[in-house]
Amino acid sequence: MCGRYSLSKSKEELEERFQAEMFTDLKPRYNIAPTQLVPVITSQSPKGFSYFYWGITPEFGKNRPVAQKLINAKAETVNEKISFKTAFRQRRCIIPADGFYEWKRLGKKTSVPYRFTLREDELFSFAGIWEEYESVNGETQHTFLILTTTPNKVVSEIHDRMPVILDRDAEKKWLDKYTEEEDLLSLLKPYSADSMTGFTVSPLVNSVQNDSPAIIRKTSPMDQHGNYTLFG
Repeated sequence: MCGRYSLSKSKEELEERFQAEMFTDLKPRYNIAPTQLVPVITSQSPKGFSYFYWGITPEFGKNRPVAQKLINAKAETVNEKISFKTAFRQRRCIIPADGFYEWKRLGKKTSVPYRFTLREDELFSFAGIWEEYESVNGETQHTFLILTTTPNKVVSEIHDRMPVILDRDAEKKWLDKYTEEEDLLSLLKPYSADSMTGFTVSPLVNSVQNDSPAIIRKTSPMDQHGNYTLFG
């Protein structure tokens, strides 16, 4: 499960890292959540950033008045599921990020948020697929979801899934429309634990209304009263 992530780097840093042009200003985001409009890079336009909504309405739900949006899909079956296999073959994307969040359960009512980043706090990307559909007012909308896989040793302490993170070489293969299916599937694996780190952050991240630098600051472990101490 990947239900929140961050993208706090500058426009210039993103353009340099992904060698793609961004035609709009970029506001730092510390608490990106499903249904929000965020930058992605697609296999159709690998040299530029597009803005898509996070959360795909599956084929079987498009004609229903209310359909749940899917924000993740399991990498192990993305090439087999009716809802995803066409997008997997034809509509792949990468989602730039600099961190993501998971929650560790401590009893029935308490959970602690963790942020996971690369050790050098550098930009990376998630593997994703996207869809195009016509909204009720006739406008063309684009949406995406993030692929997940089994966790590495860093994430497994907190959660039983993690997003598929791609390195630079893997990004090129994922966006290349000529990459064979077998090669695509080989990219969908846990990222190296040696290259990642995780730490507790403020429960401010629990609310999508909060989106400030305080969210990504490290905290001490929660004390017996349920309080945290911010560092930095």
